Amino acid sequence: MIHLPEVIESEEQLDALLSEPTDAVVGALAGLDGDLLILGVGGKMGPTLARLARRAVERGTLHKRVIGVSRFSSAALEQQLREWGIETIACDLLAEGALDTLPDAANVIFMAGRKFGTSGAEALTWATNTYLPALVAQRYRRSRLVVLSSGNVYPLVPVTSGGAGERQAPGPIGEYAQACLGRERLFEYFSNRYDTPVAIIRLNYAIDLRYGVLLDIATRVWQGEAIDVTMGNVNVIWQGDANRIIVQSLGHCATPPHVINVTGPETISVRQVAHRFAELLDRPAPSFSGEEASSALLSNAQHACDLFGYPSVSLERMLRWVARWVMQGGMVLGKPTHFDVRDGGF
Repeated sequence: MIHLPEVIESEEQLDALLSEPTDAVVGALAGLDGDLLILGVGGKMGPTLARLARRAVERGTLHKRVIGVSRFSSAALEQQLREWGIETIACDLLAEGALDTLPDAANVIFMAGRKFGTSGAEALTWATNTYLPALVAQRYRRSRLVVLSSGNVYPLVPVTSGGAGERQAPGPIGEYAQACLGRERLFEYFSNRYDTPVAIIRLNYAIDLRYGVLLDIATRVWQGEAIDVTMGNVNVIWQGDANRIIVQSLGHCATPPHVINVTGPETISVRQVAHRFAELLDRPAPSFSGEEASSALLSNAQHACDLFGYPSVSLERMLRWVARWVMQGGMVLGKPTHFDVRDGGF
């Protein structure tokens, strides 16, 4: 059982909470032979996920290496990972022959991807999201692969539907979402060709206090800015819960790939969340633009709940944590989610 504080006061405390392993995570890694390689560890989720795995290895006294690969444009991040006990390799995964220089690993989590900046640089997004996956799927065809994807591969669904389930036919809107589906299809192709066990994680809106849908809404309420509610409903999940599910998914890889929606179980109203933030932040009632559409980008997380249990952090607790973070001027990444985009343009 993870202790959930009433307040998160620092990045150090936040990172520790996001990377706290459960017995289930330790057990999942204990049941797997070999080391863990994380490709694209330098993104928003990668550092705490890698630390989670490392802490689980230490808690279970498991004989495994946890290796993180990234370009590491930030030397400070690489140093932080090393201090956490994670081996690091600086590598541009798209460079010719780069994957051949990396070590073999029985377990691979693929987190490399590109979303924002797609408009105007579509070719780079397609190279990152489809060409690179094809290379990785071939290089690590004898490994167990967990692949990070996105709920954006689904079409917009009725807000009363409970969200798109894993059997929902894809309907990606825009080139980013299309490239995400391309990533999945290439891993699927090579999984079938080489009998490689794969799990595909369709993630919708992980929440870290430094970024995420809830921070976007809270910041607008705090600053008195209007909130567009045309995309009136979303799903969110605490990043610590998402991290734990991703690591545990190594034990659920299959051929053909096992697809798992990872998000919170509730369909959340953007308008209601904004009003709750106004209360928590002691701000005037929020202002809105647009009207709620009858459809939204929503995923059904029932399968993940059946496999891994209900998320440990409730929506109300996330709202309180985010509100306090905003009021105390906590560090933010300055990377808005653009959750309100309906045309797929990122």
